Amino acid sequence: MQVALSDSALAWRDKARKFVDEELIPWEIEAELNSGNVPEHVRKRQHDLAVELGFSAMDVPSRYGGLELGMVEQTAVWEQLGRVTNALCWCFSEPQQWMFEVCTDEQLQRYVLPLMKGTRQECYAITESEPGSLEVINTTATRCHGGYRINGEKWYVTSANFADYFFLQARMENGEHALFFVDMDSPGVEMIDSPLFSHTFAAHHPTYRFNDMFVPEENRIGGEGNGMQYTRSWYRHERLMIAARSCGAAARLIEEATEFARNRRVGGETLADKQAIQFMLADSVAELWAAQLMTFEAAAAHDRGEDLKVLHARCSVVKLYASEMANRVADRAVQIFGGRGYMRENAAERFYRELRVDRIWEGTSEIQRLIIANCLLKRGMQHM
Repeated sequence: MQVALSDSALAWRDKARKFVDEELIPWEIEAELNSGNVPEHVRKRQHDLAVELGFSAMDVPSRYGGLELGMVEQTAVWEQLGRVTNALCWCFSEPQQWMFEVCTDEQLQRYVLPLMKGTRQECYAITESEPGSLEVINTTATRCHGGYRINGEKWYVTSANFADYFFLQARMENGEHALFFVDMDSPGVEMIDSPLFSHTFAAHHPTYRFNDMFVPEENRIGGEGNGMQYTRSWYRHERLMIAARSCGAAARLIEEATEFARNRRVGGETLADKQAIQFMLADSVAELWAAQLMTFEAAAAHDRGEDLKVLHARCSVVKLYASEMANRVADRAVQIFGGRGYMRENAAERFYRELRVDRIWEGTSEIQRLIIANCLLKRGMQHM
């Protein structure tokens, strides 16, 4: 069961697989039992090796020293990184191509290129407490002498405990949205909560309040009214890579559940001899292959330069299907392992908890369905 990939994509896939198998997976249980943390020297080695392998430069244009990989190649990498639990694959930051299209040279040198080099780390302050889509932004940016005053609250600022700056989205006085670089140590930045979640990640998701915080005008990214456009670019990329990671997670779950079923004996037979187990494995394989084909085709559509509105809908399709597929596979894997599948030392148990959030963040499954339906009703099936 394979997706046809170019030699380059296969080489990147294999490089990522080796990194995951040798450098990340061996530390999963250590992380699980220690609040997501691994020894500092291990964390540094993982980070430095990821940067050395080029993972932090995949989407960076070659004129800035990046690799300028196609989306199919990037998807092949992130599919393999999805095989690891405890967010250990988040050991590097990754600039995205849209940043090089809209940021000033000074912004690139100060904020973006250091991500590629591994010397800075970012986080995204976009989500708020209000329900609904990312259109609901109540954090305000009010013009003042030399820049803006930011007031508001941001929730689920992922990896903020490791970051030194935010990408922050705010609403202007005219109702349009703007995106800003905000240094973590800016006066007026206040962390008000850091809740615990179901998963065991070293990366936290705190809540921040911005109290009349000043941001200089040179820290605004692009035009005042273009913040939503840039955020959508980020969401397209992230939704596609969530789908890729979901495929990687499902593949590992199927492999481990199959191996267990082959060796576990029940009443003189292996568990794999039982039709009920075979049906669960067969359904998982069929759904994974469909998700892989869908995900890599959406990546190829990016590389072909298809219409952005169509790509936006396709990324919603793959995020919706792949994330829900992986959750079903995780549920089946836990059932196949039985009591062992409920132990934290089992990857199936960890994936069962961790994959659940993929149906929520970067747009819930319900939001993805609205996007897909909207594209269908506006453009028809021929333009999906």
